[in-house]
Amino acid sequence: MTAQLIDGVALSRQIRAEVAQRAAALTARGRKPGLAVILVGDDPASAVYVRNKVKACEEHGLHSVLEKYDASLPEAELLARIAALNNDPGIHGILVQMPLPKHINPQKVIEAISTHKDVDGYSVLSAGETMTGLPGFRPCTPYGCMKLIESTGVPIKGKHAVVIGRSNTVGKPMALLLLQANATVTVCHSATADIGRFTREADIVVVAVGRRNVLTADMVKPGAVVVDVGMNRNDEGKLCGDVDFAGVKEVAGWITPVPGGVGPMTITMLLVNTVEAAERM
Repeated sequence: MTAQLIDGVALSRQIRAEVAQRAAALTARGRKPGLAVILVGDDPASAVYVRNKVKACEEHGLHSVLEKYDASLPEAELLARIAALNNDPGIHGILVQMPLPKHINPQKVIEAISTHKDVDGYSVLSAGETMTGLPGFRPCTPYGCMKLIESTGVPIKGKHAVVIGRSNTVGKPMALLLLQANATVTVCHSATADIGRFTREADIVVVAVGRRNVLTADMVKPGAVVVDVGMNRNDEGKLCGDVDFAGVKEVAGWITPVPGGVGPMTITMLLVNTVEAAERM
C-alpha cells in the first residue's frame, strides 16, 4: 500500500476561492474584511510569515494593514496600539506575530485583542469557546488540519484519533476539535511511555511536536490518516516534518506531505476567520 497524498495546496486554493467570493460580497455591502498584522522586531522567519499573510489578504479581496515596530517597542505602546485597532471598525481581525521580544509578555498581548477580532484563536476566551463548542475562532493550524482530514472522505465519527503534542496552539485544540467531531481521542507527549502503543491502534494520527521522525512506519496502523504539522530541516537542509514520510507513506492510507500539506492551510484558515469576523460584525 502507498498512501494517497492529502494535497494542502489544492485544498487551500479551493477554500481561498470561496473566501474571495465571501469577501467580495461583504465589500459590495460596504464592509471589506480587514486584517491588521503587527510585527515587532526583525526575526527573519517572522518577516516571511507576515509577508505571506499580507499577500494572501491582498490576493483574495481582503484589506490588510502591516505595522512594523522596532524590537525596543515598549509593551505599553504595543497594548495601546492593539486597543486602538480593537476600536477601528475597518479592522475585523488582529494578529500579533510571535515570537515577541523578551520584555513583552505574549499572553498579555494576546488577551488584549478583542475576542471579536482574535482571528488567531489564541486567547483564553477563544480557547474556552473551542473547548465548549461555542461559536468562536478556532486556531488556524488545527482548523486547517480538520479540513485536510475531512477532505479525505474518511469519516471521523467513531474513529480513534491520536494527537502527538500538547501545545496550546496546536496539540490541545486539535484534540478538542477531533473530540467535537465524535472521534475517540488520545493525546501523547514527551512524557508518554511507548507512543507507538497508542498510534498502532489509531485511525487518525496528527503529529505536532517539532522533531524529526517522531512517527515511523512501525508505529502506524495500515490505512491510517496521518497529518504532519511539523516543520524541520533534514541533514541536507531540506524542509521535512515530524513524520518519517518515506517509511510511513508505505503503510498509511492518507498522508500530508511537508511542504505542501498543513502549511498552506494555516494562512488559508486565517483568511476564513477574518472573513467570518467581518460577517459577524
